[in-house]
Amino acid sequence: MLFGAVARRDHFCTLAALERHWYAGDSHGLRTWVLAVAVAIIVTQALSLGGLIDVSKSFYLTINFGWAGAILGGLAFGFGMALVGTCSFGALVRLGGGSLRSLIVLIVLGLSALAAQRGLVALARVHVFDNLSLDLGFARDQSIGSLISAGLGVDARAATATIVATVLLWWVFGDNRFRKRRRSIFTATIIGLCVASGWVMTSAASHHMFAAVQVESASFVAPVGDLILQFVAFTGVLPDYGVGLVIGVVLGAAIVAWRRRDIRWEACDDARELGRHLMGGFLMGTGGIFALGCSVGQGISAASLLSVSAPIVMTSIVIGARLGLAYLLEGSVWRAFQFGQRHPAG
Repeated sequence: MLFGAVARRDHFCTLAALERHWYAGDSHGLRTWVLAVAVAIIVTQALSLGGLIDVSKSFYLTINFGWAGAILGGLAFGFGMALVGTCSFGALVRLGGGSLRSLIVLIVLGLSALAAQRGLVALARVHVFDNLSLDLGFARDQSIGSLISAGLGVDARAATATIVATVLLWWVFGDNRFRKRRRSIFTATIIGLCVASGWVMTSAASHHMFAAVQVESASFVAPVGDLILQFVAFTGVLPDYGVGLVIGVVLGAAIVAWRRRDIRWEACDDARELGRHLMGGFLMGTGGIFALGCSVGQGISAASLLSVSAPIVMTSIVIGARLGLAYLLEGSVWRAFQFGQRHPAG
């Protein structure tokens, strides 16, 4: 609920941050997003290296790195994000304010995620992408710190985390104007702490509950599908952390929207807009499963573990979003490769 509330209050959105950076020359939103990543890295790595939490069972740290799914899935998710106008997390936040467009997107996204996870699309994913995975067993997991440690022959995990966090903070606070934006700094800090708290909660639960608990943090693709499955069928499996997180984000955003008298029912203006949202939801749901996460799942949660998949997936998402915005705002995806004059966002 806290995650959804601060995001709704301060308009925390990955696509909006990228769009304003590209088309308006305003990096404020992007710096807020990167600061959230830095906070999540600092807290998560401090707790993990200090032995206070055990994140070794996270699927972001498995020894098999599906690089093909990370790249293709990231591109699909990013393009779908541009078609919809926000990511899966942003759709949940908008739903809290009464957006029926976001409800449609989330239903399509959730069903697409289930198909890519367990249905016919999953067959292609397993036979094509999983067979291309890289075996990183020599490093014991796929974190950047472990890979560097394996290469150097010494434990460099703490040094790696320190260097990465320092570089991110240096870029974020390198802008004097951003240093004065206390509200944005507060928002980024809360979001980073929310992601770190996910690792704390699920790590503790995995050691103290009789039932198997997946060690995870914030992600908003597969959990949306799991929530739909909980509504339509009882599989004998109780709702997990991700399902609770999805519900909590919507409730938190709704509370802020209600207090601000900002709840409005919104629908698609015409069939063309509806079609764009349907396609965007499909691309995000399918791409998110292929990439094992969304802009938050990979961009913040996986990044907080320094998983090697995080920068690769996020780079792919950014490229996909750039292509999608070029298609929508500039009339052609080829405009994404022209680094000259940009048309302002409409």
